[in-house]
Amino acid sequence: MDFALTDDQQTIRSAVAELAGKFDDHYWMTKDHNHEFPQEFYDAFADGGWLGITTPEEYGGSGYGISEACLLLEEVAASGAGMNGASSIHMSIFGMHPVIVHGSEELKARTLPRIVNGDLHVCFGVTEPGAGLDTTRITTFAKRDGDRYIVNGRKVWISKALESEKILLLTRTAKFEDSPRKTDGLTLFLTDLDRNKVDIRPIPKMGRNAVSSNELFIDGLEIPVEDRVGEEGQGFKYILDGLNPERCLIAAEALGIGRAALRTAVRYANEREVFGRPIGMNQGIQFPLADSLAKLDAAELMLRKATWLYDKGMPCGREANTAKYLCAEAGFDAADRALQTHGGMGYSEEYHVARYFREARLTRIAPISQEMILNFLGSHVLGLPRSY
Repeated sequence: MDFALTDDQQTIRSAVAELAGKFDDHYWMTKDHNHEFPQEFYDAFADGGWLGITTPEEYGGSGYGISEACLLLEEVAASGAGMNGASSIHMSIFGMHPVIVHGSEELKARTLPRIVNGDLHVCFGVTEPGAGLDTTRITTFAKRDGDRYIVNGRKVWISKALESEKILLLTRTAKFEDSPRKTDGLTLFLTDLDRNKVDIRPIPKMGRNAVSSNELFIDGLEIPVEDRVGEEGQGFKYILDGLNPERCLIAAEALGIGRAALRTAVRYANEREVFGRPIGMNQGIQFPLADSLAKLDAAELMLRKATWLYDKGMPCGREANTAKYLCAEAGFDAADRALQTHGGMGYSEEYHVARYFREARLTRIAPISQEMILNFLGSHVLGLPRSY
C-alpha cells in the first residue's frame, strides 16, 4: 500500500498552490461581497491549462484522473479561495464527464476544446423545486418535433447560469407515469442557454456569492437533436456515471476549506495575546484545533482511497460517499473552530474565517446532503431497509 503521491501529482499540487496563491483573501472577500464572478482567477487557470485536467488529450486536455482533479480543487480551496474559487472552475474540470463518455464525436469536438481553453462556460441543469433529490420526479419536458426538441420547465440552484453560454440539461422525454421504470424517459442535452427562451433569476443566499446560484424558467427552448447526449431516454444512466467522482470532488473542496480555516486559526492563536500569553497556549484553544487536524487527516485518507479506486475502475460507492461525509464534517468543524478561536473578531469579515464558515457549511448540503449519504451507507452497505 503506497500513500505517496506520484511525481506528476506532486507537481500538480505545487503548481496549483502557487497559482491559486496569487489570489489572496482580500480578492475573494471583494468578489464575494460584490457578487462578482472571479474572472481573473478563472482566466489564470484556463491559461494554465488546468480546466482540461480530466479532458482527453484529443480534445485539448491532459487526460488525468479524478485523483488529480481532486488535488487541484483541494489546493484551490485551501488557498483561501474556498467554494467561490472551486465552484468557478468545478463544472469545467469534471462536469462534462457524461458528454465525454456518451456524447457524439461531433458534439465533443465542437464543445470540449472550448471548455478546456476557458472560452465556453457551461452550467448543469438537473435540480427542480418540486423534485429536490428525487431526480426521477423532474417535470421539465423535451418534446420531439422533427429534428429538434421543444423544452419547457423550471430548474433551481443552477450555478454559473449567468456566465454560461451552454447548459447540460436533464429533461423528461417521457412522463414519469408512462415510463416502465422510474429512471426511464430522462434525456440529457448539451445546448445553448438561449436568453430569449430562458429567464435566469439569481437566488439571494448565505454565501459563495462570487458564483451565482439561479432559478431558470424555460419557455419554448429549441434544442437541435445534435445537442442530445447519447440516446433518448438514457439520461439518468449517463448522469449516474459521474456521481461517485462528484462526491470526491466536493470532499476535496471541503477538505481544502478546512485546511485554510485551520491554518488561519493557528496563525491567530500564535499571534493573539491575552493575559500576557498567546491564546494558543491554552488547551481550550489548542485541543479543538489539534482535533480538527486529526479529523482532516483521517478524512483525507478516505478520499485518497476513493479516488484511487475510481481511477482503477473499481467499485467505490462506499468509499466515495464516506469521503464526502467525513470531509464535509471535518471541514465544517475546522471552520467553526477557526471562527471560535478568533472570538468576536471571527464574526467580523476582517479575518476571513466567517467566509470560510459560510462556504464550508455548503459542503454538508451540496451536491447531496449528509443525511442522504447516511441513507446510502445504511441501505447499500449495511443492508438495512431503505428509508426513502
